[in-house]
Formats: sequence, C-alpha cells, structure tokens
Amino acid sequence: MFPDVISSGTPPVESPTSIDAHRQREVKWMALLPMVPPSQARRNKKIKRLLLDGVPSSVRYLVWCHLSDSKARAIPGVYGQLSKRQRVPAFSDIENDAKTYFPDQTQLHPFDGPLVSLLQAYLNMVPDIQYSSGLTSIAGHLLLLSPEEDAFWIFASMMDAHLRPYFSANTIQLEVDAALLSKAIETNDPAVCKKLYVTCSIPPSAIAKSWFSTLFVGTLPIDYLHRVWDIFLYEGVTVLFRVGLALVQCVRHLLLQATSEEAAMEYLVHPPLACLPSTADAFLNQVLMMKLKDDDVRKQRIKMEAQVKRQTQSRTNGSSGMQIASISLPKTF
Repeated sequence: MFPDVISSGTPPVESPTSIDAHRQREVKWMALLPMVPPSQARRNKKIKRLLLDGVPSSVRYLVWCHLSDSKARAIPGVYGQLSKRQRVPAFSDIENDAKTYFPDQTQLHPFDGPLVSLLQAYLNMVPDIQYSSGLTSIAGHLLLLSPEEDAFWIFASMMDAHLRPYFSANTIQLEVDAALLSKAIETNDPAVCKKLYVTCSIPPSAIAKSWFSTLFVGTLPIDYLHRVWDIFLYEGVTVLFRVGLALVQCVRHLLLQATSEEAAMEYLVHPPLACLPSTADAFLNQVLMMKLKDDDVRKQRIKMEAQVKRQTQSRTNGSSGMQIASISLPKTF
C-alpha cells in the first residue's frame, strides 16, 4: 500500500533549489537501480521512497523498465520478427488512432512507424487480444519516453501483469472492476454515485473502461500522468481506483450539475485543468489520501471474478443465472 504522502512545499521547477533536488534524485536513482534486482523492485522500500520523492524525466523510462522487469522478457530479435509479420486485422485502425490520439507527434503516424510496428508486433504475439484505441494510447505514450524496442517490452510487461484482461473478448475483469469502482465511489460520495449511476444512468463499465483501458492517457496532463504511472508500476491496479476517486472528487461540483450522461462523462474523461490540483505532486497526494483499502480491493477482485465466472457458466449452461449487477459487493472500503 501507499499510505505515505509527498512532502509539501516543493519549490518551483525553475528555482536553483529545485534543480539541485532534481539532480540529487537522479543520482540516487542511478545508484539504487543496479543494487535492486528488477524482480524485487516492487517490494523494495527504498524504491518506494524514491518514487514518492519523484522520478526525474531523464531516468523515468529506465525506472519503468526496472519496475516492469521488462528486460527479463526481452528476447533478442523477436520484436523485429513480430513487427514484420503479415498485417494484423486492426492495422488500419491503429494507423488512424495514432493520428487521432497523437496529432502533434507526427513520428508516430506512419504506417511503418514505431507505434504501428509496436502494436503490430504485440497483436501478432498475443492474437487473442481485442484491439481498442486504449492500446494505441498506452503504447504511443511509452514511445514518447522510450526507445522503440524497450517500449515494446515495457508494454508487453504491463499488459501481462495488469492490463491484458481489459482487452480480452471475455469482459469479466472489466465488469468486476467497474462494480468495485462504483462501490468505491458510493462509499466516498453517495450523492455523486447516485448522480452518475442512477440519474445519468451511466453504465459502470463505461467509466471504468474509459479510465482503466487507457491508463488515463488523454485524461490527465502529461506530468500528472507520469506520476500516476510511476506509482501504478509499483503498486498495480489498485492505484487506478484511487486515481478515479480523486478525479471524481476534483470535478464533483460539475458532476452534480450535469444534465446528461454525455456531459458527466466529458467531465470524467476530460476534466477541466482548473479543477485539478495545481501540481502533479499535489494531485498524487490527493490520490494517495483517498479512502480505499487496497488489500480489500485485491481480495474482492479475486472473489468477484470467481463469482462472475460461475454466473457466466450458469448462463451458458442454460440456467437462470444472475446478472452482473447482482454481484455481491463489499460493504466498505
């Protein structure tokens, strides 16, 4: 868990003090990474402390490689072979989404560019994945920070460890997480929960998919997004619930005034910058302080996934199994 918060009073980026602190963090990271095996990084308290202090942009992709243990998965020559195979069915969609989601990053647009090649390789390697634009959002953002082949193995590691169920033909994990998220929102703010799910009739999966299958790319400003990913790669999916709760809190007044599902979803997926805390660290503090018991979420995910699988199997066998909405949710978080 991440009960800690970031110390306040961080000096402005332009100040000499901040520059010195940035350099000191960079030195600490470069000294620590060789000492902690990637397989143990997510259990290391020194790594955790440095993550809370901040990750300099100059070493961020190296930290992400370490936290995802992507080097352990990398097999020389495999990426090049996969990217050159016959075009996957989603090839045109990837090419179009690259231009839509990264309009200013023209290096990601070409049909033989790094983004199309990365997803072409991944979908060839894992053909049961259902393509959606979230894959382009996540992979494209990794490519803005990492060399192409490194980005591929970080992406593959993130998918295997956390995200692959969100892109499966089987929607069980998304339905489970959507139900857990709605319950967490209800626990933290019953009025907003009623507004979203009753008054506006927003399907729980619509909110969860918009956030979780993109890792908040396009929702959060870049520096905020980086801080969220830093913690996500250490802590896992529970951080996504916390980020969602923090965003709901940020746009609460707008949600309560919303007159339609479309308006409410727009505030959730594209929150006005003025509604967010003034700095990425302040936002991360808000995320870490949200009322949520991470261990309970992990346990409930396992329990509810098994329950949904049983219900799905019952329906397949012709029984009158319950609908997803009848999942037994935890009483508190």
